Amino acid sequence: MNFTSLILALALTCAAAFTGPKVIPARHASLKASFEAEVGAQKPLGFFDPLGMLDGADQERFDRLRYVELKHGRIAMLAVLGQIVTKAGIRLPGDIDLHGTSFASIDTGFNAFNQIPEAGIYQMLALFFFLEISVMKDQAGSMGKEAAPGAFPGDFRNGFIDFGWDKYTEEQKLKKRAIELNNGRAAQMGILALMVHEQMGVSLWPGGI
Repeated sequence: MNFTSLILALALTCAAAFTGPKVIPARHASLKASFEAEVGAQKPLGFFDPLGMLDGADQERFDRLRYVELKHGRIAMLAVLGQIVTKAGIRLPGDIDLHGTSFASIDTGFNAFNQIPEAGIYQMLALFFFLEISVMKDQAGSMGKEAAPGAFPGDFRNGFIDFGWDKYTEEQKLKKRAIELNNGRAAQMGILALMVHEQMGVSLWPGGI
């Protein structure tokens, strides 16, 4: 997708937000109204669904979309952090393969895709595969037969990782989940902006690095 296509897609998305409401059955309307009270439907936008992805949706579909949103948000937050760290010149020690290709020799941003050796690609794919099948799950048994199901979409504790979550009150849990959603949404826009500006040859970093 080129830059013009991206701008057009964003414009169409914004325009959809100003179209008239669709006429939907009462049952679907009540379901959608229940989603307006979900975590993430908060100021300043409130319940924001300009593409109508939840029109006629049930709870299962909402949970699936929420899971995907959380997952993308978490990956985007890691991506932004990775950009900050590597732009600051911080690299892992040692080599990424057996041929002496050091982590420090690999550039940042899009340039890195052409510099990562084949062995490095396989390492990343192996890590992604492991995370997908063993860690990034909110289902019972994903980290072992004794693991409990997630309490909400995106709950990857699986009876293995906790970080004191159960010590919080329900109000505190809802607040922290809302914070994560907002940070993830901001990170998705942030990493997209960094990618677009890099392709345009415009640096957003101090000193133009």
